[in-house]
Amino acid sequence: MTVTDIPDVPDMARMRRETGQKLRASMARHGVDVLVLIGNSKVSYATGVSWPLGDSGLAHVDRPVAVILADDPEPHVFLPFREGAVPGAELAAGHLHDPVYLEYDEGTELFAGQLAELVPAGAVIAVDELTGAMRRIQHRLFPGGLVDAGRIISEAKATKTADELACMRRALRITEEAMADVERALAPGVRQVDLSGRFVRRAFELGATANVLDPIWQVMPPSRAEGVWTIHGDLALPLLTTERELARGDVLWVDVSVSWGGYCSDFGRTWVVGQDPSPRQRAQFRRWTEIVDAVHAVTRAGATGAELTKAAIEAHGDGTRPWVKHFYLGHGLGVDAAEMPFVGTDLGDQFDQSVVLEAGNILVLEPIVWEDGTGGYRAEEVMLITDDGYIMLSDYPFTPYGD
Repeated sequence: MTVTDIPDVPDMARMRRETGQKLRASMARHGVDVLVLIGNSKVSYATGVSWPLGDSGLAHVDRPVAVILADDPEPHVFLPFREGAVPGAELAAGHLHDPVYLEYDEGTELFAGQLAELVPAGAVIAVDELTGAMRRIQHRLFPGGLVDAGRIISEAKATKTADELACMRRALRITEEAMADVERALAPGVRQVDLSGRFVRRAFELGATANVLDPIWQVMPPSRAEGVWTIHGDLALPLLTTERELARGDVLWVDVSVSWGGYCSDFGRTWVVGQDPSPRQRAQFRRWTEIVDAVHAVTRAGATGAELTKAAIEAHGDGTRPWVKHFYLGHGLGVDAAEMPFVGTDLGDQFDQSVVLEAGNILVLEPIVWEDGTGGYRAEEVMLITDDGYIMLSDYPFTPYGD
């Protein structure tokens, strides 16, 4: 695949057909007849329903539920009603059902009856998660037992179609344009929440459909010892945004994500408030670019996660991993802001050996260079994996550190 293969405007109907085919192929490989999905991003991937959950108090109640049958190309969606919304308007094609509320016994009983009508006897059913109410009548919901749907979904969405990439590229463009507006406003005395407000407002003006991540503008401590305590002794991040006023010389680690068409962006940079980086800080940025270049050199379809981590560690120069212990060197991106493939997790080298990159994977590379006394350097690059290497999808300058 090349950049020219990614359309400027995604064909949403074609995307739904192609993702549906990938999903049912994954079901067939695992011998599964039916998927029951209640996780919001998984439902979005399987059905096309975009249902942003901005109110955490409703996140587990007011959400769609999907039932995917192996022998039916159209999904069954139990869609909540919302004031001012047209029920089913987000559903391009499929069977629309009345809402069910699976946090409650009454809603789960209703769903059990409807599921029995849809699912043939003896069917193998996979479920992504269970509520407490579902567990209480699990034997009635799934009389033949159930399997975990997580791997089925992960395998299906690991490689992206051209239209999925078009959605992601639109989300990335929105994010980068909004972040340029924020960077222009960066100055001593500006509060972290002011930056969040500016970013979210501009992102929605540009067409974002959801703010996926509470924007992070983390002021990095001069040393680990002066930072927030962590159980593993490494840096604490990300920390929540507050009304803290930024001061000249503050080093900000920035992280944001929005969604367009159900697909996420990811953005990370390091900024310095009100002044240029010091020579020592610029040297950290140069080390970061050396690490990224080393990883780029081995990135291609067929490479393992272990090859990427080995390249990063060797380029870091001191034998340690250039990323914090509770995160990773890189992660996938799609309907979730972080999804497979994960590279460099705390699952260890054996897991990284098992991660084999495929053409069509998205990898967000995010190494960290840290040295006490500087605030460190972190940035993120979004790449599309190809047979012979990668295509860069993110395109934002590294100001104020360099090009």
